[in-house]
Amino acid sequence: MIVRLVKMEFQKDKIESFLKLFEEKKAKIRAFPGCEYLELLQGTEAKNNVFMTYSYWRSADDLDNYRYSDLFKETWSETKKMFAQKPEAISFIKKHSLD
Repeated sequence: MIVRLVKMEFQKDKIESFLKLFEEKKAKIRAFPGCEYLELLQGTEAKNNVFMTYSYWRSADDLDNYRYSDLFKETWSETKKMFAQKPEAISFIKKHSLD
C-alpha cells in the first residue's frame, strides 16, 4: 500500500475555485483503478489556504498510472493555476495500522 501526501498552498482568492474543482473530480479520482482512499485536509485559521490530499494506492504502479492519466493531467492543469507556492508531494509505504 502506498500513501501519497500532496501539500498545496493556494492564492487566498482561489480557495473556492479549488474546492469546486475538487468537488467535481473527487469521485473520479477515488474510482480510479488502484485508489483505495482519498481525503482532503485544510489548514486552520491563518493557514486556511493550505490543503493536503491524503490518498492510499494499492501499488506504486497504480499511483503512476493515475499520475500519467488524462484525469490527472486535466485536474492538475487547472489546479496549478491557483497555487501561491510550489506544491510538495511525498509517498510512503504503509507498514502498519492500528485499530
